[in-house]
Amino acid sequence: MRTLGNIIWVVFGGVFIAIEYVFASVALMITIIGIPFGIQSLKLAELALWPFGKKVVHKESSSGCISLLMNVIWFFVGGLPILLTHLLFGLLFYITIIGIPFGNQHFKLMKLAFTPFGKEVVSR
Repeated sequence: MRTLGNIIWVVFGGVFIAIEYVFASVALMITIIGIPFGIQSLKLAELALWPFGKKVVHKESSSGCISLLMNVIWFFVGGLPILLTHLLFGLLFYITIIGIPFGNQHFKLMKLAFTPFGKEVVSR
């Protein structure tokens, strides 16, 4: 079921979301100060390409205060528009019964877009 969900996801827009995250990551990594944010954008791209069968977990070895500070900067610089976009698409998918699993994936992406620092994407 995961494979079928991922194939449908990629065909109907997941690949475009992942490409946008990769382009944003490259643009952020051009500047030295944007490298940590570019790495987090790649994390979002990985989850946006094949979201079924993966989950977001809190890293135990995260650096606490630095992660919190970077998450605050991330939220105000670019995380809020990403979060709102995934919220909108998640709600739109929830309108139909068939779209509920895809809405769940957008909510998973929204959770990672809210605070990407100190989080890790793992396979179930």
